[in-house]
Amino acid sequence: MTKSKDPPELRSALAGLGKGALDAERLRTHVWPLFSRVRARKDVYLANHSLGQPLDRTAVDVGASLDTWYRDLGDAWEGWLVERERFRSLTAKLVGAPRLDCIIPKTSAGQGLRAVLNALDGKPRVATTDGEFDSIDIILRTYRERGRIELRVSPWRELAVAQANLIVLSSVMFRSSEIVTGLPRLIRAAHNAGALVLLDVYHHAGVLPLDLAKLGVDFAIGGSYKYTRGGPGACWLYVRPGLAETMRTLDTGWFAKNDPFAYQRPEPPQFGPGGDAWLESTPQVLSYAQARAGLEFTLGIGVERLRAYNLHQKRTLVEALFAATGITAEGASDDYGAFVSIVHPEAERLAQALAGKGVTVDARGDRLRLCPDVLNSDQDLDTAADRLGAILKS
Repeated sequence: MTKSKDPPELRSALAGLGKGALDAERLRTHVWPLFSRVRARKDVYLANHSLGQPLDRTAVDVGASLDTWYRDLGDAWEGWLVERERFRSLTAKLVGAPRLDCIIPKTSAGQGLRAVLNALDGKPRVATTDGEFDSIDIILRTYRERGRIELRVSPWRELAVAQANLIVLSSVMFRSSEIVTGLPRLIRAAHNAGALVLLDVYHHAGVLPLDLAKLGVDFAIGGSYKYTRGGPGACWLYVRPGLAETMRTLDTGWFAKNDPFAYQRPEPPQFGPGGDAWLESTPQVLSYAQARAGLEFTLGIGVERLRAYNLHQKRTLVEALFAATGITAEGASDDYGAFVSIVHPEAERLAQALAGKGVTVDARGDRLRLCPDVLNSDQDLDTAADRLGAILKS
C-alpha cells in the first residue's frame, strides 16, 4: 500500500504555490494539473459545496488499497487499519481534535448523530434548529416519533439551551451558507445549563479554520464529501476527551472491543481505549484511501489561504451575477461559508436550465447555490453569470 504522506506531485505543486496568498496564475500552473481528469469536463462546475472534485491521485490511492486486498487477502487488514489511522490523524489535524482517537470514522454524518443519541440515557430533551440538513432533521424527527427523544425546533438565531440535554446545531447553515455567530458563548451557556453540544461542521471543515478542542464542543459530525474532496462514505464523529472514555453508545461492534482480533468475550465487555470504544463493526476500508489525497491537499495549502482565495472568488462571482442579472446574491462577505446563493421561487428550475447550458450548480428550496473553487477561473464565473442572465431574460 502507498505510504507516502506527501507525494512528490503534491509536494511539487505546493512548493510552486509558495507561502503567500494564492493567485490564479500559480494555481493554474501548479494545482490544476493535479486534477486533469475532472478538468477534462466541459462544464463550468460550481457545485463544489455539494460534491468536491477529486484529485487524480485519489484513483491511485483507492487502487493501492484494492491491490492490498488482491495481494494479501486476509492479511490486508494490517494495511487497511494503517490507512484508517492516517484518516483519523489527518482529520484530527483539520478540525483541531486533540487526539486522533477522538475522530470516529463513520459512513455518514447522520450515523454519527445516531451514535450520540444512542449514548444518552432515558428520553433526552434535544434542542435544534429549522436550518439543519435534511438527514439530521429526519433522524431527529424519527427519534421523536418513536418516543426516544423530546424535540424542540427553532430558528437558529432563537435557539435556547435551557432545559435541553443535547443541542444539535450546524456551525454553517447548508441552505444559505450563513456562519452561526457566537458559538463559544452558546457552548458555554449550554454547558452551564447542563446540556451537551453536537455541531454539524460539514460546511465548515476545510472552509473555515476550526478548532474543536478550543471551542470545547462535546461532539461534532462532518465528512470528506464536499470541501476536502474525499467523496461519500468518508465521514466522522468527533467525541471530546473525557466523554470518549466515559460514555458508551449502543452503536457498537467488534472493532470497539479492546482487542478485536482476539475473539474473547469477557464479562462485562471490555472496550478499546479512548475513542476506540466508539468504533463499530467491520469498517468501510476503501473510503479511508479515497479521502486521503483531498485531506492532504487541503492541509498542504492551508485552510486560511483557501478561505482568503474563496472570499476573493465569491466577491468576483457576486459582482458578475449583479452585472448580468441585476440580482444581488448573498454570501460574498466573511459572514458566510464557501458558497453564494440567490433566493428565487424557481431555484430548482434555474439549476436545471443552467445544467442545460453547461453550468453545474444546485438548489435547496428557494435558494440557488453556487460555489467557486480553486479550479475555477474568473472566466468560469463570468460565464456562469452570463448564462444565468440569459435564462432569466428568456
